[in-house]
Amino acid sequence: MTKAERRELQERQRAAKLAQKSQKQGGGGPGKVQPGSGQHKKGPSGYDLVSTGKHPGPASGVATGAGGGAGSGHQGDDNALSKSRGLKIFSHFGLPKTVGHAVKGDIHPAVVRLALMFSEFEICGANARCIATLTAFKSVIQDYTTPENNTLSRHLMTHLSPQISYLVSARPMSVSMGNAIRQLKLEISGSDIDMVEQDAKDELCEKIDTYIRERILLADEVIQDLAGQKIKDGDVILTYARSSVVEKVLLNAHEEGKIFSVIVVDSRPLLEGKGLLRTLTSTNPPIPCTYTLLPALASVITEVTTVLVGAHSICANGAVYSRAGTALVAMLASNYTVPVVVCCETYKFSDSIVLDAFGKNELGAFLCFREGLFEISCWLTFMLPFTILAPAKIEHRRNDSAEPKSNLEILNPLYDLTPPTCITVVVTEVGLIPPSSISSIPAAMGRTLV
Repeated sequence: MTKAERRELQERQRAAKLAQKSQKQGGGGPGKVQPGSGQHKKGPSGYDLVSTGKHPGPASGVATGAGGGAGSGHQGDDNALSKSRGLKIFSHFGLPKTVGHAVKGDIHPAVVRLALMFSEFEICGANARCIATLTAFKSVIQDYTTPENNTLSRHLMTHLSPQISYLVSARPMSVSMGNAIRQLKLEISGSDIDMVEQDAKDELCEKIDTYIRERILLADEVIQDLAGQKIKDGDVILTYARSSVVEKVLLNAHEEGKIFSVIVVDSRPLLEGKGLLRTLTSTNPPIPCTYTLLPALASVITEVTTVLVGAHSICANGAVYSRAGTALVAMLASNYTVPVVVCCETYKFSDSIVLDAFGKNELGAFLCFREGLFEISCWLTFMLPFTILAPAKIEHRRNDSAEPKSNLEILNPLYDLTPPTCITVVVTEVGLIPPSSISSIPAAMGRTLV
């Protein structure tokens, strides 16, 4: 038997097997079954990336002839690839999992409660999450008891590890939380082993309060004054979503008697800008505001004199990692030669370099947010009020329970990266810094970063 005859025999056998398989599945005729029909494409984590159902008609998976079968097979591959491509590029971020799914050890009730609030997005924002985390760790430290034949400076670090892992299982750790936890571990390791246990715990809690007060609250007050100097009478300030420090800057400038207007640009799913709009218009007299969604940004950018935005973190190369949509606002403003001012505390600086939002991000793929915001008041131990914004009600709806369409997948990246070329200046508590000099600030201040 020649090679050609053997190849022809193999093709006939393969066609017969496919025809028999299609008849068993109710296809009714020979042909190729499309790879994307009624099957699930599994990602690296075992989650369904593509879920497509069967559709009636000849294109649903059964070809009428040999040539048509080959064509429909290739077409099915292309369709499956195109449908899964949007999720595959984000699959390395990991999808939301059950809180504490792989955490071992005793978890403090304050940490469990905080993790639940993180997972339900009841606490949003880098500052709010960092303050809430440190406040919960104060409760953990006060309720901690050093075992026999151990020291607080060594065993407390081991006790905190599962608490941190539990919080990370709810949401990925932010840069602000990472820097604060690193500083806390440094203080714990430097505790005096001869000190009375309760005195050592009180000292650690006092250092936590000092960190919150100096690195966050007082830093925001300095940023208010520095950024407020950039606001003049008659200015039109544009801001995106809701940043706590930007809100303080606008309110402080209004209290100083400056006359200006604000354009609040917002986007789904959180619609945080509604809370900022409510705060700005509740002043006496109210600040003139315009509320618009992100797709309409181009229609109002020509009226803007300054763009004020916050930051989740700032990378060593000067790129700003912030809410998804910030990069679009900054790039469009830069295209229209509108100065972009970023307000960010130095404890959010990171020594890592992120090139784009595909290298580092967080997915909220299974979260459906309802419109509206409400306020949660958190009182720190030194009686300083701090207002945290949260969605009014958030429902966990997984794809299988929500019964979405077979060709629909939810993709919701929470952050994006703004290149340093689109940023005019970064306002920090140590002054106004160009993006190109960000990497030198932590070293000059003698601090280590995440």
